[in-house]
Amino acid sequence: MLSTEFLITSLIVVLIPGTGVVFTLSAGLFLGWRASLFAALGCTVGIVPHLLASIVGLAAVLHMSAVAFTALKFAGVAYLLYLAWAMWNDKGSISFSRPGETRAWNIAVKAFLTNILNPKLSIFFLAFLPQFVTPGADSLAQMLVLSGVFMAMTLVVFVAYGVLAFSVRRWFLGSPRLLAWMRRSFAAVFAGLGVNLALSGR
Repeated sequence: MLSTEFLITSLIVVLIPGTGVVFTLSAGLFLGWRASLFAALGCTVGIVPHLLASIVGLAAVLHMSAVAFTALKFAGVAYLLYLAWAMWNDKGSISFSRPGETRAWNIAVKAFLTNILNPKLSIFFLAFLPQFVTPGADSLAQMLVLSGVFMAMTLVVFVAYGVLAFSVRRWFLGSPRLLAWMRRSFAAVFAGLGVNLALSGR
């Protein structure tokens, strides 16, 4: 069950930049390391419903229902485009803020939404986790353990991404032009992810 193959594959999957990674990096870069921690936590919690869906079989229903999948997909697209628009129009400067000042709860919720509104995660876990379940044993218990390990790896890696982003933010403090360029670059990435999700199939 907890094989080396599962651990290595999971690590590769978690390391691949996606919406959650981009959001966590932007939080660490523009809002500070505390904000990146809440972003990492929100992104990790955001995969829980997808993991549970794959365990109880709801992901299969989502996969078969074109209407449900499309509705959730375009909700995700709209949210990613909203993030892109908000970041493009954000004129604020970098500051070392405390959790309350950066509205930590709002950061966590936004991070949660970036993952919960991506229906392809449910389909991914439905195809991914069963490959590592040992036949003849309690499959439900195995799926829960595999899901727990995957979540733990996600949290650790995302925290590392956020801390890394925070560690380089000092390079941008003295350059408003570079700061503006970085914000628009992240906005473009969010917009690109939204377009990619809109064009993707099941």
